[in-house]
Amino acid sequence: MRNIKIIIEYDGTKFHGWQFQKEQRSVQGELQKAVQHITGEDVVVEGAGRTDTGVHARGQVGNFKIEKAIEPDALQKGLNAVLPNDVRIKAIEEVDLNFHARFSAKSRRYKYRIVQQPIAIGRQYHWFYPHLLNFEIMQQSVAHLLGEKSFKAFCLSEAEVNHYRCHVLHARWYEENGLKIFEIHANRFLHNMVRCLVGTFINLGKGKISANDLPMIIAKEDRKLAGFTAPAVGLCLEEVIY
Repeated sequence: MRNIKIIIEYDGTKFHGWQFQKEQRSVQGELQKAVQHITGEDVVVEGAGRTDTGVHARGQVGNFKIEKAIEPDALQKGLNAVLPNDVRIKAIEEVDLNFHARFSAKSRRYKYRIVQQPIAIGRQYHWFYPHLLNFEIMQQSVAHLLGEKSFKAFCLSEAEVNHYRCHVLHARWYEENGLKIFEIHANRFLHNMVRCLVGTFINLGKGKISANDLPMIIAKEDRKLAGFTAPAVGLCLEEVIY
């Protein structure tokens, strides 16, 4: 038995998320179909994170186990030849049998990109938000997210998890090439967490809440106090760290 680790890039626009669904197109489903086509083996491709419908990835990580003796380079070429154009395997290697894309991961890094002027190219990777924002207060207030704390206020209300604590290692708002970008690096993320945080910071930038409200929202763990869920279009899983 061989354990194969892959780094995957995908455009989430036409996918109903990562996780396999019988009636919907998913990234996991396309990868499993491709592996079956190349190796003749039915596998489960485990993923480091279950991205939602419409969310993109530059550095998603997966792994699957096969019996077939095929060199990693040849396997990568074969899989990319049969995968649809909106999914690519960027790197591949054989790893220890104990490696698991999700459970072996130490942390993950996401970026959310906002454009404030209409664009023609790249619309599916940026959220167009044309309204005036106090970006300075958004940048200053991001420090409230750092450290280990409950992010229950910033996730899907019916999320089924054992606990809501996440350790945010790094977070910032910055501008680059006309974009406003939210970058966050944490050991784990809850369902819709990044998008809920973006919506909350937009409310902050619009003056609907104050910087002093953020610690209160975190402490009270009430989803109704936090902001709206920003659209999936601007979110991308950039990297998984092991």
